[in-house]
Amino acid sequence: MKKKIFITGGAGYCGSKLVPDLLKKGYLVTIYDILYFGVSFLPKHSNLKIIQGDIRDNKKILPYYKWADVVIWTAALVGDGACSINPENTIDVNVKTVNFLEKNFNKKIIFFSTCSVYGAREGILDETSPTNPLSVYAHSKLQAEKILSKKNCLIFRLGTLFGIGDFFSRIRMDLVVNTLVAKAIYKKEITIFGGEQYRPLLHVKDVARAVELAIRSKKKGIYNLHNKNLIIYQIAEKIKKTFKKLKINKISMKFEDLRNYRVSSKKAIKELKFKPKYDLRYGIEEMKKLLNQNRIKDIDNPKYINQAYLKKFNKES
Repeated sequence: MKKKIFITGGAGYCGSKLVPDLLKKGYLVTIYDILYFGVSFLPKHSNLKIIQGDIRDNKKILPYYKWADVVIWTAALVGDGACSINPENTIDVNVKTVNFLEKNFNKKIIFFSTCSVYGAREGILDETSPTNPLSVYAHSKLQAEKILSKKNCLIFRLGTLFGIGDFFSRIRMDLVVNTLVAKAIYKKEITIFGGEQYRPLLHVKDVARAVELAIRSKKKGIYNLHNKNLIIYQIAEKIKKTFKKLKINKISMKFEDLRNYRVSSKKAIKELKFKPKYDLRYGIEEMKKLLNQNRIKDIDNPKYINQAYLKKFNKES
């Protein structure tokens, strides 16, 4: 019998890469998504069902909990800026919905959290390291982790994402690697504030690969997920190797984002057999190809930037 996979947020940045991969593996997939960004980039497939819905609508979402063998929870308000617009709404979306999931689904859950829960800490951090959330976003994800702590749940603390799921899925231009490559192409220079902040980089395609491993695994608990820890200035220098004439302006001042952390993913490598495949160079080259082909006409369009889109949506609603 084909395993039934229910994915909240399946039309988002991670979900729109994950869904085609799961369909290729033969799973029955149902997406539940508010569909802010449409469905044009999702595949048409006999094993795929797309439901437009708000994850806060308990009555509408409940039947799918009864249907599913596995729930993959990618839906959330994501990012410090986006979550700070309306903190109360962030808790409703990122925490209260997870509380309803915990009470009404008793099979396998795969939940997307964030390495941002570590905040600013020295040393290499593993899953037992103290947390230090510095934003509403990080606090909300940590609360959700605690709600799911006694469930059959595998929690991924994702690193700083970058790259492209595929050339047709939703792109995010508010991620440090993606936006720096865009500036390298269109402005020929990038400005780095401070630049000494560490980020544990992770390609969105590797997220999808990790989820496939998690579906088959009997493990549960928290797993960091990243490829390589780099400071922001090192990312800029890597981009300069592709764009030789790029000018890097380094300003010695603290940036408003105080996060600074390095993580270890040894647990995922050992227990889930996760091995990251897509490195920074790969992500830079694919972004270069995407932008040079003019597949994105306006990199400042709010639909590519979570915080800008939510501000626009709030004004219109």
